[in-house]
Amino acid sequence: MSHIAFLLVPGLHLLDLAGPAQVFSTASDFGHPYTLSYIAEQPLVPTAQGLPLVARLDWPELGPEDLIVVPGWRAFTLADSPAVGAAGLRSLHDHHARGGTVASVCAGAEVLGRAGLLDGRRCTTHHDVQDELARRYPRATVVRDVLYTADDRVVTSAGIASGIDLALHLIATRHGSAVAAQVARDMVVYARRNGHESQASAMLRYRSHLDDTVHHAQDLLDARFDRPMPLSALAATVGVSERTLTRLFTRATGGLTPLRYQQTLRLERAEHLISHGTTVDAAARAVGFGDARMLRRLRAREH
Repeated sequence: MSHIAFLLVPGLHLLDLAGPAQVFSTASDFGHPYTLSYIAEQPLVPTAQGLPLVARLDWPELGPEDLIVVPGWRAFTLADSPAVGAAGLRSLHDHHARGGTVASVCAGAEVLGRAGLLDGRRCTTHHDVQDELARRYPRATVVRDVLYTADDRVVTSAGIASGIDLALHLIATRHGSAVAAQVARDMVVYARRNGHESQASAMLRYRSHLDDTVHHAQDLLDARFDRPMPLSALAATVGVSERTLTRLFTRATGGLTPLRYQQTLRLERAEHLISHGTTVDAAARAVGFGDARMLRRLRAREH
């Protein structure tokens, strides 16, 4: 079980908090348990929308698998942002130093900056304060006009609703794109790609369409990407002909056939395994390739 701790500041935006919280709560409903905690420096936290929130004052015990999220707040400038005490900043810094992940939504990136976590890393925030964030933290690389960035366990997202995209990315990274797609569809949101950021999962890149037949086919491929899935069997399961499925799939995903989509999922998972020390041969076997030659060809084509 992983712990998600939200650090609340006065004037926070409800959706900055509720979006990611709903993603992790929904993931729990599908058998991936998360514990959610809400921490602040005062027991009653006012929000920008007028609804006060009750928070705990003490920090839970967090480990490397756990996450701290800082939702954003209403502020015309980052310089006028609410104060966060030394204890909160130290908790953020120490959690990351112990191998944990920290994240922010919207103006919450300012708190990560104050904790020294943006220096030397890519980050983003709401488009209204991107330039100010770059001025305030010149050692950071502010990436403009993307939904989120991830760099060395520091994950930042743009404004308000992008916290949902950030949380779906973290679910996809931890549990796979099939689980993230399941969560997104249950929440009735359409996952969006993260501009040109390479860490966006295949689910985020190729799920922003409205074709239920293709979504059904993608659900099957996401869940069984490491096993053979003949086009005939896939088409029969979703209730259309092979030709119709290929036409619908290609149109919805911007040019991918079901086979190419499956190969993309395999390649993405293999790259993750290789980045964590798995050999190319072992990664190829783990994702369903008979040998490493196909994986090497796909990697060469992508790079």
